[in-house]
Amino acid sequence: MSAPQLPADAALLLDLDGTLLDIAPTPDAVVVPAGLLDDLATLRRRLGGALAVISGRPIGQVDALLGDAPRAVAGEHGAAVRHAPQAPICRASLPEIPHSWLEEAGRLAAARPGVLLERKQASFVLHYRLAPAEGPALLAALQALAGEAADRFTVMSAHMAWEVKPRGVDKARAVAALMGRAPFAGRRPVYIGDDVTDEDGMRAARALGGLGWRVQDVFTDAAGVRAWLSRLAGR
Repeated sequence: MSAPQLPADAALLLDLDGTLLDIAPTPDAVVVPAGLLDDLATLRRRLGGALAVISGRPIGQVDALLGDAPRAVAGEHGAAVRHAPQAPICRASLPEIPHSWLEEAGRLAAARPGVLLERKQASFVLHYRLAPAEGPALLAALQALAGEAADRFTVMSAHMAWEVKPRGVDKARAVAALMGRAPFAGRRPVYIGDDVTDEDGMRAARALGGLGWRVQDVFTDAAGVRAWLSRLAGR
């Protein structure tokens, strides 16, 4: 399908990995293509500041990659939200991951070459992109862990990864938090994402009268999203 038009009153809410950036073998190996930050900054100005990135990464990692190109950043699937550069980070009140779970996750990663453990403030992730055959065994092990407190924690699928996170934290929460404040309030949210973790954000955007676009259905891939953003920015 042809690239869509962005509504004049849009608030642009963008996933990061797989949407703005190409998926890499490891989270640290992603590359920010030339021109992307300029395009985001241009669109941010044209939208009156209503441009945000909503990512599973911690906010600090998003900052390291994008700087202040987006006005707002939501990290860790909505567990942390910062409404503007230099503003304080608002964190949800969440149960802590048991230390014994982190220790077990470390053992699981150490015993399987290619499996990487990523710790976040509110969750942890086992990446198996470099060891795809390990996916089912890792899932079973993490489900057994989270099953000890199934009322508080769940195992979420991501790009060749499993994440153990508190229940009640998702990208819909991030959309609601962002859209409740200026300069996003009163605009039509347009959420763009590529993964199952983005589906909650898409639904939330639609429920607010906006749009939710899946990268694979509308743009083919992250390069297609970047090309569309570049055209919108007039480059």
